[in-house]
Amino acid sequence: YDLADGKIRYDGININKICKADLRRSLGVVLQDVHLFSGTVMDNIRYGNLEASDDEVIKAAKLANADSFIAHLPQGYQTQLSGDGSTLSQGQRQLISIARAIVADPPVLVLDEATSSIDTHTEEVVQKGMDALMEGRTVFVIAHRLSTIHNADLIMVLQMGEIIEKGTHAELMALKGQYYRLYTGVFELE
Repeated sequence: YDLADGKIRYDGININKICKADLRRSLGVVLQDVHLFSGTVMDNIRYGNLEASDDEVIKAAKLANADSFIAHLPQGYQTQLSGDGSTLSQGQRQLISIARAIVADPPVLVLDEATSSIDTHTEEVVQKGMDALMEGRTVFVIAHRLSTIHNADLIMVLQMGEIIEKGTHAELMALKGQYYRLYTGVFELE
């Protein structure tokens, strides 16, 4: 979207001065709703980088913790997916999405509610994949499940579009403000 007001700088450059195709290539996105397409598991992961070799795709899947479930599919990486990968669980689809982002290797990543639609056991597996994905890059994590962000360098709590708190997990817990209440589930009756 074009900006209505203000500026966003990317490495000090106003994003209005950056070619949109270049900007898009430098960003990876993992969404809550994963979009897979008809084709093999290998093709779905390779979609993050069409030039990736089979070995690079498999390496990305291993980093994402997807390799073990893929190995158990009927034809492994050559298993054909139909539609939106409806034969896979939500967690498996999410792991493929994470592997796709790993093979793209973007310097900046946006994780938008990437674990919100999976169960807590699967979240642990997916979180390990996301930890590998986040290593060495700038990552924006949008989450209501606070377990996905407590290792962040900086956490910003938004309310009604305004930043009301910011700090590390430890700093925000010590503050005993909104983040603390959200994290602990402690809310005062009003």
